[in-house]
Amino acid sequence: METLAKLQAKKNQEKITMLTVYSAALAAVFNNTAVEMLLVGDSLGTVFQGKENTLSVTLAEMIYHGQAVRRGAPDKFMAVDLPFMSYQVNPEKSLLNAGKIIKRTGANAVKLEGADKVALESVRRITAAGIPVIGHLGFTPQSVNTLSGYRVQGKDRAAAQKLKTDARLLEKAGVFMLVLEMVPAKLAQEITRALKIPTIGIGAGAGCDGQVLVCDDMLGLYPKAPRFVKRYADLDQTVTQAIKKYIAEVKQGKFPDTAHSF
Repeated sequence: METLAKLQAKKNQEKITMLTVYSAALAAVFNNTAVEMLLVGDSLGTVFQGKENTLSVTLAEMIYHGQAVRRGAPDKFMAVDLPFMSYQVNPEKSLLNAGKIIKRTGANAVKLEGADKVALESVRRITAAGIPVIGHLGFTPQSVNTLSGYRVQGKDRAAAQKLKTDARLLEKAGVFMLVLEMVPAKLAQEITRALKIPTIGIGAGAGCDGQVLVCDDMLGLYPKAPRFVKRYADLDQTVTQAIKKYIAEVKQGKFPDTAHSF
């Protein structure tokens, strides 16, 4: 299993790979690959549950999926998202909820979005308790209403400067890694070069220290994948063909045959 120190040492040396996953079955597949990190993201609200956004995802649901992924991938460095309203209230509640995730799922780290006053203090409190934290800037899904939808962030000078400032504040507060989502490639590269901690891009260009994709997106299982996603497989077609074959064999009396009967 990767460690925090090993992951941080990869900055400027080796690109880091991360995949977002929600189930034990897929986690077990990834456990036998060289991917360094697994993220149990609150994107499960849209990808797994079919909702419009991530805002209704609960702490209990994150823990449930975190437990499933850990059972499937006992050998991977695993991070779990703190869902909406699990850390925005105050640092004390943030620490309590981060502790619940770590204790109940066996996760190695938690992730939270933004760099406002509560988020920064929450990072300090959580890391002081010995729990590693990953930051998240750019498009932050839990702020979808404030950001007026799914939009690239940091496009003008003021917004770009704020992202740079927020990134430094998060690093100073104690995050060991920073996710940059839907940020112009040049800006993401500038932030990456300015920080001592690794950055993980998603729709943020190749200049980051690593990349993350949702497994359903990159495997071709989620029909609403964002523009920045590259499909590395077309499992939707594979599954469709398998179902068609199953239906045909049942209708024709070919399944089950003697090999699949007692």
